[in-house]
Amino acid sequence: MVTRRFAVLVVLGIPLPLLLPWPWLAVLAVVLVAGGIAAADAALAGPLTSVALRRDGDRTVWLGGQATVTLTVVNEGTRDLRLDVRDSWVPSAGAGPLRHRLTLAAGEGQNLETTLLPVRHGNRPAARVTVRSYGPLGLAYRQRSNRWNTERTPAWNLRVLPHFPSRRILPEKLARMRVIDGSQVTRGRGQGTEFDALRSYVLGDDVRSIDWRSTARAGHVVVRTWRPERDRRVYCVLDTGRTSAVRVAGVPRLDSAIDAALLLSVLATRAEDRVDLLALDAEVRARVEHGGENQKLARIIDGMASLEPALAETDYSLLATELLRRGRKPSLVVIFTALDMAPMIAGLLPLLPQITARHHVIVAGMRDPEVTRLASLPGKFGAADVHTAAAAQRSLAERDRIADVLGRFGATVVDAGPSELASRVADLYLLLKATGRL
Repeated sequence: MVTRRFAVLVVLGIPLPLLLPWPWLAVLAVVLVAGGIAAADAALAGPLTSVALRRDGDRTVWLGGQATVTLTVVNEGTRDLRLDVRDSWVPSAGAGPLRHRLTLAAGEGQNLETTLLPVRHGNRPAARVTVRSYGPLGLAYRQRSNRWNTERTPAWNLRVLPHFPSRRILPEKLARMRVIDGSQVTRGRGQGTEFDALRSYVLGDDVRSIDWRSTARAGHVVVRTWRPERDRRVYCVLDTGRTSAVRVAGVPRLDSAIDAALLLSVLATRAEDRVDLLALDAEVRARVEHGGENQKLARIIDGMASLEPALAETDYSLLATELLRRGRKPSLVVIFTALDMAPMIAGLLPLLPQITARHHVIVAGMRDPEVTRLASLPGKFGAADVHTAAAAQRSLAERDRIADVLGRFGATVVDAGPSELASRVADLYLLLKATGRL
């Protein structure tokens, strides 16, 4: 294949033969001569079979972060290579730069860095590395088929973890949890507590906490201390149905639900509770259970990374089946879904009494701040503003009715904006721990 230099060479050579008696034959001769030079240049280009490719770099990155992947190009032949390398990724990987020009001597290698700024969570694979070998004059190059380049492309997949903006409030929630642990130990035994340790009596301790047998053995007064119960089960249920694709404040509902579920999972794991993940719509999309603390949290984050909204109605009977399969032990079930009238009436409400009979249920929905804003009339308004406000108020009234019905069936409802949802759910979890209801 020829390059732009070949076209420039032909254009520059054509005006000269036009002065001769047979200009068209002379033009043809110029083109043939230029073609011969280009063919010789292509023959002198190094063979592509001597090019070896391999990758190294980041495997995972948080959404909003930056990853770097290095493509190493090695010349394993005996001739110098003048290469044009295009490292293509899927568009959502945000890769750049894509093209690299380099010259490799025999046996030499060079590292080409690609910076990735992904715009979506999930798997972002490398697509294809296309290699061109240029001749010494730069008039022509060698390039194989796309299939050949795809087969020689080293496979690489960047795992983009979901965005976690509520991570900034995690230290505050952990500090509150430590305060709760300390207050439970101080005030002694109560509902939702378990035995922690024995220690010497200090002024101010409740005399009802004195362990008389241990006191007799030790020769001084010993008291029992208590702490909030550990190893409670927390189920994070993510609705990945069609309503999760709706954007609220520019962010899909599912992404905000993932953020809130991540904050709750980290808190519950630090509190030594067991956290399980279930994502479902018409079928179960992700299921994470069992495993140790660190391993489980990593698996939960990894399981959330591949979640995408599905164009299907959510089948909550799958949730009831999962809860029945996992035993009768009371648990905290947090359902991140949309508080819309039709999906609630047809899906969750018929099954809610069966679930709340055994478990403490929290239904977390996201309120659109734009609808709240439209529900109030501006200072100067017209007929269109009145109709808009009436429609917004009707939408909010339906959400309030749904929340009231869910509460009557035994569920606790959290209805907050996308910037408040994660914090509100975490606060409710901490309240349940502090009052011994979990």
